[in-house]
Amino acid sequence: MTSSATQGVKTVLHPVSDLATAKAVYAALLGVPPQTDEPYYVGFEAAGQHIGLLPGGGPQGLTSSLAYWHVPDIEATVAEVTAAGATVKEPVHDVGGGRLVATLVDPDGNLLGLQQDQ
Repeated sequence: MTSSATQGVKTVLHPVSDLATAKAVYAALLGVPPQTDEPYYVGFEAAGQHIGLLPGGGPQGLTSSLAYWHVPDIEATVAEVTAAGATVKEPVHDVGGGRLVATLVDPDGNLLGLQQDQ
């Protein structure tokens, strides 16, 4: 294993059709109010996890949940995982605050989110 080994799944995004209802469901499930509450994104922090709700699948157009594996070196991880057979759906980019994300697709079409926090 190289230095790009995962730090685990710590972020999961869920596409939702009704943000208000989803917010209520996840607040009840997680037992905490949202930390971020905007019309385009609702985010919860609970038990070391970040759970995000994206109305209409967000700008990524998600149709299913997407787990983000946190890694110390996103560029190295993208290189290793694509060399092993994955393809890049969304290249590494900064989403603000020094957070880098990328989305890969495994050979069976499953999405793999990668995240590096600076």
